[in-house]
Amino acid sequence: MKIEIMNAVYIDDEPVNLMLLQAYGMAFNLNIKTFNDPEEGLAYILNNEIDILFTDYIMPKIDGIELIKKFRLKNKDVPIVVITGVDDDMQLKINALEIGATDFLTKPVQIAEFKARSLNLLSLRNAQLKLKDKALLLEDEVKIATKEIQNREYETLMVLGKAAEYKDVDTANHTNRVANYSKILAKHYGMDEEFQEIIFYASPFHDIGKVGIPDKILLKNVELTDDEFDIMKEHVFIGSQILKNTKSKYLIEGEIIALNHHEKYDGTGYPKGKKADAIPISARIVSIADVFDALTSKRPYKNSWTIQEAILFLIKEKNKHFDPKMVDLFIENIEEVKKIYDDFQ
Repeated sequence: MKIEIMNAVYIDDEPVNLMLLQAYGMAFNLNIKTFNDPEEGLAYILNNEIDILFTDYIMPKIDGIELIKKFRLKNKDVPIVVITGVDDDMQLKINALEIGATDFLTKPVQIAEFKARSLNLLSLRNAQLKLKDKALLLEDEVKIATKEIQNREYETLMVLGKAAEYKDVDTANHTNRVANYSKILAKHYGMDEEFQEIIFYASPFHDIGKVGIPDKILLKNVELTDDEFDIMKEHVFIGSQILKNTKSKYLIEGEIIALNHHEKYDGTGYPKGKKADAIPISARIVSIADVFDALTSKRPYKNSWTIQEAILFLIKEKNKHFDPKMVDLFIENIEEVKKIYDDFQ
Protein backbone atom coordinates (compact mmCIF):
# COMPACT_ATOMS: atom_id res chain seq x y z
CA MET A 1 0.00 0.00 0.00
CA LYS A 2 1.38 3.40 -1.02
CA ILE A 3 0.73 6.62 0.90
CA GLU A 4 0.84 10.23 -0.16
CA ILE A 5 4.18 11.86 0.57
CA MET A 6 4.02 13.03 4.17
CA ASN A 7 6.52 14.45 6.61
CA ALA A 8 7.64 12.09 9.37
CA VAL A 9 10.20 12.72 12.11
CA TYR A 10 11.90 10.20 14.41
CA ILE A 11 13.84 11.36 17.48
CA ASP A 12 16.08 8.81 19.24
CA ASP A 13 19.55 9.06 20.75
CA GLU A 14 20.53 5.67 19.26
CA PRO A 15 21.75 6.00 15.62
CA VAL A 16 21.08 2.32 14.89
CA ASN A 17 17.40 2.70 15.78
CA LEU A 18 17.18 5.77 13.56
CA MET A 19 18.66 3.96 10.56
CA LEU A 20 16.43 0.93 11.10
CA LEU A 21 13.17 2.90 11.19
CA GLN A 22 14.27 5.04 8.25
CA ALA A 23 14.75 1.85 6.22
CA TYR A 24 11.39 0.48 7.32
CA GLY A 25 9.70 3.69 6.16
CA MET A 26 11.30 3.59 2.73
CA ALA A 27 9.67 0.20 2.15
CA PHE A 28 6.25 1.88 1.92
CA ASN A 29 7.13 5.36 0.66
CA LEU A 30 7.44 7.04 4.08
CA ASN A 31 10.34 9.45 4.26
CA ILE A 32 11.52 9.90 7.85
CA LYS A 33 13.76 12.75 8.97
CA THR A 34 15.82 11.63 11.96
CA PHE A 35 17.47 13.36 14.92
CA ASN A 36 19.74 11.76 17.54
CA ASP A 37 19.80 14.99 19.57
CA PRO A 38 16.36 15.47 21.21
CA GLU A 39 16.84 19.22 21.65
CA GLU A 40 17.65 19.63 17.95
CA GLY A 41 14.69 17.40 17.05
CA LEU A 42 12.34 19.39 19.29
CA ALA A 43 13.46 22.66 17.71
CA TYR A 44 12.73 21.21 14.26
CA ILE A 45 9.22 19.91 15.02
CA LEU A 46 8.28 23.18 16.73
CA ASN A 47 9.19 25.19 13.64
CA ASN A 48 8.19 22.90 10.76
CA GLU A 49 5.01 21.21 9.54
CA ILE A 50 5.07 17.45 10.10
CA ASP A 51 2.48 14.70 9.72
CA ILE A 52 3.64 12.07 12.23
CA LEU A 53 6.19 12.01 15.05
CA PHE A 54 8.06 8.97 16.37
CA THR A 55 10.01 9.46 19.58
CA ASP A 56 12.05 7.35 21.94
CA TYR A 57 11.11 7.49 25.61
CA ILE A 58 14.46 7.36 27.44
CA MET A 59 16.82 10.04 26.05
CA PRO A 60 19.39 12.46 27.52
CA LYS A 61 18.54 16.16 28.06
CA ILE A 62 14.84 15.72 27.20
CA ASP A 63 12.93 12.47 27.64
CA GLY A 64 10.02 11.46 25.42
CA ILE A 65 7.34 12.66 27.88
CA GLU A 66 8.81 16.16 28.15
CA LEU A 67 9.28 16.34 24.38
CA ILE A 68 5.62 15.44 23.78
CA LYS A 69 4.48 18.05 26.33
CA LYS A 70 6.38 20.83 24.59
CA PHE A 71 5.22 19.74 21.14
CA ARG A 72 1.57 19.49 22.18
CA LEU A 73 1.61 23.09 23.37
CA LYS A 74 1.93 24.07 19.71
CA ASN A 75 0.36 21.19 17.84
CA LYS A 76 -2.67 19.26 19.09
CA ASP A 77 -3.35 17.13 16.01
CA VAL A 78 -0.23 15.39 14.70
CA PRO A 79 -0.14 11.69 15.73
CA ILE A 80 2.73 10.77 18.06
CA VAL A 81 4.11 7.25 18.43
CA VAL A 82 6.23 6.53 21.50
CA ILE A 83 8.86 3.84 20.93
CA THR A 84 9.97 2.22 24.17
CA GLY A 85 11.97 -0.79 25.27
CA VAL A 86 9.67 -1.27 28.27
CA ASP A 87 6.65 -3.16 26.98
CA ASP A 88 4.84 -3.80 30.25
CA ASP A 89 5.19 -0.39 31.94
CA MET A 90 1.49 0.52 32.07
CA GLN A 91 2.08 3.69 34.10
CA LEU A 92 4.45 4.97 31.41
CA LYS A 93 1.83 4.39 28.74
CA ILE A 94 -0.88 6.10 30.80
CA ASN A 95 1.37 9.09 31.40
CA ALA A 96 2.23 9.30 27.70
CA LEU A 97 -1.42 9.06 26.65
CA GLU A 98 -2.45 11.74 29.14
CA ILE A 99 0.00 14.26 27.74
CA GLY A 100 -0.83 13.52 24.09
CA ALA A 101 0.74 10.32 22.77
CA THR A 102 -1.34 8.51 20.14
CA ASP A 103 0.21 5.01 19.96
CA PHE A 104 3.14 2.86 21.11
CA LEU A 105 5.73 0.57 19.58
CA THR A 106 8.03 -1.73 21.54
CA LYS A 107 11.70 -2.26 20.74
CA PRO A 108 12.87 -4.14 18.82
CA VAL A 109 10.38 -2.74 16.32
CA GLN A 110 8.97 -5.26 13.85
CA ILE A 111 8.56 -3.97 10.29
CA ALA A 112 5.05 -5.43 9.81
CA GLU A 113 3.73 -3.84 12.99
CA PHE A 114 5.51 -0.57 12.25
CA LYS A 115 4.02 -0.43 8.75
CA ALA A 116 0.48 -1.29 9.90
CA ARG A 117 0.40 1.23 12.74
CA SER A 118 2.04 3.94 10.65
CA LEU A 119 -0.34 3.49 7.73
CA ASN A 120 -3.36 3.65 10.03
CA LEU A 121 -2.16 6.85 11.69
CA LEU A 122 -1.15 8.44 8.38
CA SER A 123 -4.52 7.57 6.89
CA LEU A 124 -6.13 9.31 9.84
CA ARG A 125 -3.80 12.29 9.43
CA ASN A 126 -4.56 12.50 5.70
CA ALA A 127 -8.32 12.52 6.39
CA GLN A 128 -7.73 15.15 9.06
CA LEU A 129 -5.89 17.40 6.62
CA LYS A 130 -8.57 16.99 3.96
CA LEU A 131 -11.25 17.88 6.49
CA LYS A 132 -9.22 20.91 7.50
CA ASP A 133 -8.91 21.94 3.85
CA LYS A 134 -12.67 21.57 3.41
CA ALA A 135 -13.22 23.65 6.53
CA LEU A 136 -10.93 26.36 5.16
CA LEU A 137 -12.71 26.19 1.80
CA LEU A 138 -16.07 26.49 3.54
CA GLU A 139 -14.73 29.40 5.59
CA ASP A 140 -13.64 31.15 2.39
CA GLU A 141 -17.05 30.52 0.82
CA VAL A 142 -18.76 31.95 3.91
CA LYS A 143 -16.50 35.01 3.74
CA ILE A 144 -17.37 35.51 0.06
CA ALA A 145 -21.10 35.09 0.74
CA THR A 146 -20.88 37.46 3.71
CA LYS A 147 -19.04 40.02 1.59
CA GLU A 148 -21.75 39.78 -1.08
CA ILE A 149 -24.45 40.35 1.53
CA GLN A 150 -22.46 43.26 2.93
CA ASN A 151 -22.05 44.76 -0.54
CA ARG A 152 -25.80 44.49 -1.12
CA GLU A 153 -26.38 46.24 2.21
CA TYR A 154 -24.00 49.02 1.18
CA GLU A 155 -25.76 49.34 -2.15
CA THR A 156 -29.14 49.53 -0.44
CA LEU A 157 -27.86 52.19 1.96
CA MET A 158 -26.52 54.31 -0.89
CA VAL A 159 -29.76 54.00 -2.84
CA LEU A 160 -31.80 54.98 0.22
CA GLY A 161 -29.45 57.87 0.87
CA LYS A 162 -29.96 59.12 -2.66
CA ALA A 163 -33.72 58.63 -2.35
CA ALA A 164 -33.63 60.88 0.72
CA GLU A 165 -32.17 63.63 -1.46
CA TYR A 166 -34.31 62.87 -4.51
CA LYS A 167 -35.86 66.33 -4.76
CA ASP A 168 -32.46 67.99 -4.61
CA VAL A 169 -31.04 69.06 -7.97
CA ASP A 170 -27.66 67.49 -7.20
CA THR A 171 -28.80 64.29 -5.55
CA ALA A 172 -26.18 61.63 -6.28
CA ASN A 173 -23.14 63.87 -6.27
CA HIS A 174 -24.16 65.64 -3.06
CA THR A 175 -24.65 62.30 -1.31
CA ASN A 176 -21.31 60.95 -2.52
CA ARG A 177 -19.39 64.10 -1.64
CA VAL A 178 -20.83 64.39 1.88
CA ALA A 179 -20.09 60.70 2.51
CA ASN A 180 -16.48 61.05 1.33
CA TYR A 181 -15.85 64.37 3.08
CA SER A 182 -17.16 62.81 6.30
CA LYS A 183 -14.91 59.79 5.95
CA ILE A 184 -11.86 62.02 5.37
CA LEU A 185 -12.62 64.00 8.53
CA ALA A 186 -13.22 60.86 10.59
CA LYS A 187 -9.92 59.37 9.40
CA HIS A 188 -7.83 62.43 10.26
CA TYR A 189 -9.64 62.89 13.56
CA GLY A 190 -8.22 59.48 14.46
CA MET A 191 -11.36 57.36 14.31
CA ASP A 192 -10.87 53.67 13.53
CA GLU A 193 -11.68 52.11 10.16
CA GLU A 194 -15.00 50.72 11.38
CA PHE A 195 -16.22 54.19 12.38
CA GLN A 196 -14.97 55.63 9.09
CA GLU A 197 -17.03 53.04 7.24
CA ILE A 198 -20.10 53.65 9.41
CA ILE A 199 -20.06 57.41 8.90
CA PHE A 200 -19.49 56.96 5.16
CA TYR A 201 -22.73 54.98 4.83
CA ALA A 202 -24.67 56.80 7.57
CA SER A 203 -23.99 60.40 6.51
CA PRO A 204 -26.27 60.33 3.42
CA PHE A 205 -29.25 60.02 5.79
CA HIS A 206 -28.66 63.41 7.40
CA ASP A 207 -31.55 65.02 5.51
CA ILE A 208 -33.81 62.00 5.06
CA GLY A 209 -36.49 63.81 7.08
CA LYS A 210 -36.96 66.28 4.22
CA VAL A 211 -39.22 63.72 2.56
CA GLY A 212 -41.84 64.90 5.07
CA ILE A 213 -41.48 68.62 4.26
CA PRO A 214 -43.99 70.15 1.79
CA ASP A 215 -42.54 70.83 -1.67
CA LYS A 216 -43.65 74.46 -1.58
CA ILE A 217 -41.21 74.98 1.28
CA LEU A 218 -38.53 72.46 0.34
CA LEU A 219 -38.21 73.68 -3.25
CA LYS A 220 -38.73 77.38 -2.63
CA ASN A 221 -36.07 79.37 -4.48
CA VAL A 222 -36.17 82.42 -2.23
CA GLU A 223 -35.51 82.88 1.48
CA LEU A 224 -37.97 81.13 3.78
CA THR A 225 -40.20 83.05 6.17
CA ASP A 226 -39.81 82.42 9.90
CA ASP A 227 -42.89 80.18 9.90
CA GLU A 228 -41.63 78.25 6.89
CA PHE A 229 -38.22 77.83 8.50
CA ASP A 230 -39.87 76.44 11.63
CA ILE A 231 -41.56 73.84 9.44
CA MET A 232 -38.26 73.09 7.69
CA LYS A 233 -36.62 72.47 11.07
CA GLU A 234 -39.02 69.58 11.60
CA HIS A 235 -37.03 67.49 9.14
CA VAL A 236 -34.57 66.54 11.90
CA PHE A 237 -37.36 64.99 13.97
CA ILE A 238 -38.92 63.32 10.92
CA GLY A 239 -35.54 61.82 9.99
CA SER A 240 -35.05 60.56 13.51
CA GLN A 241 -38.49 58.93 13.51
CA ILE A 242 -37.81 57.23 10.17
CA LEU A 243 -34.50 55.74 11.31
CA LYS A 244 -35.05 54.98 14.99
CA ASN A 245 -35.56 51.45 16.36
CA THR A 246 -33.42 49.91 13.60
CA LYS A 247 -30.73 47.28 14.14
CA SER A 248 -28.29 48.24 11.39
CA LYS A 249 -25.26 50.07 12.83
CA TYR A 250 -25.36 52.37 9.80
CA LEU A 251 -29.00 53.33 10.33
CA ILE A 252 -28.48 53.74 14.08
CA GLU A 253 -25.70 56.23 13.40
CA GLY A 254 -27.79 57.74 10.61
CA GLU A 255 -30.55 58.51 13.15
CA ILE A 256 -28.03 60.25 15.41
CA ILE A 257 -26.75 62.33 12.51
CA ALA A 258 -30.24 63.17 11.21
CA LEU A 259 -31.31 64.49 14.61
CA ASN A 260 -28.14 66.41 15.47
CA HIS A 261 -26.47 67.70 12.31
CA HIS A 262 -28.02 71.19 12.67
CA GLU A 263 -26.75 71.65 16.22
CA LYS A 264 -24.03 74.31 16.47
CA TYR A 265 -20.84 74.23 18.51
CA ASP A 266 -21.80 77.36 20.47
CA GLY A 267 -25.28 76.05 21.34
CA THR A 268 -27.29 78.23 18.94
CA GLY A 269 -28.35 75.38 16.65
CA TYR A 270 -31.43 73.19 16.67
CA PRO A 271 -33.37 71.15 17.72
CA LYS A 272 -32.04 71.11 21.30
CA GLY A 273 -29.31 73.74 21.41
CA LYS A 274 -26.56 71.25 22.27
CA LYS A 275 -23.05 72.66 22.69
CA ALA A 276 -19.52 71.48 21.91
CA ASP A 277 -18.83 67.85 22.84
CA ALA A 278 -22.48 67.30 23.80
CA ILE A 279 -23.09 67.14 20.04
CA PRO A 280 -22.32 63.60 18.81
CA ILE A 281 -19.03 63.48 16.95
CA SER A 282 -20.63 62.03 13.81
CA ALA A 283 -23.02 65.01 13.67
CA ARG A 284 -20.15 67.49 14.14
CA ILE A 285 -18.32 65.83 11.24
CA VAL A 286 -21.33 65.72 8.90
CA SER A 287 -22.24 69.32 9.75
CA ILE A 288 -19.00 70.58 8.20
CA ALA A 289 -19.18 68.17 5.23
CA ASP A 290 -22.80 69.13 4.50
CA VAL A 291 -22.35 72.90 4.81
CA PHE A 292 -19.13 72.90 2.78
CA ASP A 293 -20.85 70.95 0.00
CA ALA A 294 -23.94 73.18 0.11
CA LEU A 295 -21.77 76.27 -0.21
CA THR A 296 -19.72 74.91 -3.11
CA SER A 297 -22.77 73.58 -4.99
CA LYS A 298 -25.16 75.51 -7.23
CA ARG A 299 -28.73 75.58 -5.92
CA PRO A 300 -31.95 77.08 -7.32
CA TYR A 301 -31.64 80.02 -4.94
CA LYS A 302 -27.85 80.65 -5.22
CA ASN A 303 -24.69 80.20 -7.28
CA SER A 304 -21.88 77.98 -6.04
CA TRP A 305 -19.09 79.44 -3.92
CA THR A 306 -15.43 78.81 -4.66
CA ILE A 307 -13.58 76.40 -2.43
CA GLN A 308 -11.57 79.30 -1.02
CA GLU A 309 -14.73 81.23 -0.16
CA ALA A 310 -16.16 78.16 1.57
CA ILE A 311 -12.92 77.69 3.55
CA LEU A 312 -13.04 81.30 4.73
CA PHE A 313 -16.62 80.72 5.90
CA LEU A 314 -15.59 77.62 7.87
CA ILE A 315 -12.78 79.62 9.52
CA LYS A 316 -15.21 82.42 10.37
CA GLU A 317 -17.59 79.93 11.98
CA LYS A 318 -14.97 78.14 14.13
CA ASN A 319 -16.17 77.86 17.73
CA LYS A 320 -19.56 79.17 16.60
CA HIS A 321 -21.18 76.84 14.07
CA PHE A 322 -18.37 74.31 13.87
CA ASP A 323 -16.05 72.31 16.08
CA PRO A 324 -12.73 74.21 15.73
CA LYS A 325 -10.61 71.05 15.64
CA MET A 326 -12.77 69.65 12.84
CA VAL A 327 -12.40 72.84 10.83
CA ASP A 328 -8.61 72.75 11.21
CA LEU A 329 -8.47 69.11 10.11
CA PHE A 330 -10.73 69.79 7.13
CA ILE A 331 -8.49 72.66 5.96
CA GLU A 332 -5.25 70.76 6.63
CA ASN A 333 -6.48 68.01 4.32
CA ILE A 334 -8.06 70.26 1.71
CA GLU A 335 -6.19 68.51 -1.13
CA GLU A 336 -8.09 65.30 -0.38
CA VAL A 337 -11.30 67.32 -0.22
CA LYS A 338 -10.56 68.92 -3.60
CA LYS A 339 -10.02 65.52 -5.16
CA ILE A 340 -13.47 64.36 -3.97
CA TYR A 341 -14.95 67.63 -5.19
CA ASP A 342 -13.44 67.09 -8.65
CA ASP A 343 -14.31 63.37 -8.82
CA PHE A 344 -18.01 63.95 -8.15
CA GLN A 345 -18.77 66.94 -10.34
